[in-house]
Amino acid sequence: MSPKKTISGFSKLSKAGKIKWIVQNFFKEPDHVVQELESYWHSNEEQQKILDNFSENTLSNFPMPFGVAPNFLIDSNPYCIPMVIEESSVVAAASSAAKFWMSRGGFVTEVLATIKLGQVHFEWTGDKAKIKYLFPDLKKKLMEECFLFTRSMVKRGGGILDIELIDLTDKEDKLYQLKASFETCDSMGANFINTCLEQLGRSLVDYFKNSEECKNDEKEVRVVMSILSNYTPDCLVRASVECPIMQLGKFPNGMTAEDFALRFRKAVRIAEIDPYRATTHNKGIYNGIDAVVIATGNDFRAIEACGHTYASRNGQYASLSHCTIDDGIFKFWLEIPLAVGTVGGLTSLHPIAKRSLELLESPSAKQLMRIIAAVGLAQNFAAIRSLVTTGIQKGHMKMHLQNILSQLKADPKEEIAAIQHFSEGLVSFSAVREFLEKLRLSNG
Repeated sequence: MSPKKTISGFSKLSKAGKIKWIVQNFFKEPDHVVQELESYWHSNEEQQKILDNFSENTLSNFPMPFGVAPNFLIDSNPYCIPMVIEESSVVAAASSAAKFWMSRGGFVTEVLATIKLGQVHFEWTGDKAKIKYLFPDLKKKLMEECFLFTRSMVKRGGGILDIELIDLTDKEDKLYQLKASFETCDSMGANFINTCLEQLGRSLVDYFKNSEECKNDEKEVRVVMSILSNYTPDCLVRASVECPIMQLGKFPNGMTAEDFALRFRKAVRIAEIDPYRATTHNKGIYNGIDAVVIATGNDFRAIEACGHTYASRNGQYASLSHCTIDDGIFKFWLEIPLAVGTVGGLTSLHPIAKRSLELLESPSAKQLMRIIAAVGLAQNFAAIRSLVTTGIQKGHMKMHLQNILSQLKADPKEEIAAIQHFSEGLVSFSAVREFLEKLRLSNG
């Protein structure tokens, strides 16, 4: 390893110092790279300071397109949805599906539950029967001593809902868990939950240290870790669309509404039984979900991890969405866990996240769950509709055409010519490159 490419105390350097070290040791054109990094700094120094404080060792900003998908009718309310994503076909697909369902009743949603979870894992070397006997008294102490941290949340209608003792000794010797369930209202609640869990851990140890019944047992309990779980199967929302098959309309190549419905249902069924298909199927759902989650300053990594675990809850990874045809009615729906917040964290700090929430008319956490679920379902509908009619590449590559033209450094006249040429033709990188080469040769 080159000594120039390692450093001690990097985080203590100024931003300029970090950039200087990086460009001198990793780039061939350091001056050009410095200019490029600085060109993406926010023109407002105060805003840039906010962005820098979101992370560690920040050098610049990584811009992502902020777009919108209009015409979403969700629970009879119209929305224009903010989406942050680098793939134009995603926003176009969401918008198309929203417009399709707007005249067919729109999206109907229901929040099924909003419970979030956390765990204190600990070892107990004493008698198993004793800790189970003592748990009701221990639970009371845990709740009481955590009230200092839950008091404000309780006033808003939240707090710790319950604490369970989970015996894991059949899987790992002497291992137990305190499983705590929380209501965090409009906050995502990660910091609140983790603070409470660490207090529960301290109270657990203190109970065995000071309780009269346990003064000989204090060395028999040891906290391993206290942390929230991003798997929240009881923080669940449902979104659905439905209409008579005959109202689905006409489709390309003379496909009838009935044929479309049957093909669509079959495609969803394949995703229910084949994990290879289900992975791509669910990725399509998260194309829409992630874009809104990022736009509103929520944690897309936690939400994706939770959703994929939920998709495996029955022992095999499967589709998150489902489709039925009963008595001539086409119904398409999904149930998905979504732990989101509309107060605290980035939702209150990121300037564009705040605007996104304002665009959505300042929703509560439950309302945001409904909106996000509807977008995920719309995205999934649009993808499956393409798959069973024209194929996914036709629309996707046409939306990708502009990126290809930029990559090939097409000038404005060439862009116009290419867009016209590929209005009906199949788009591929090689086809666009060949078209531009011929165009440039013919123009001398």
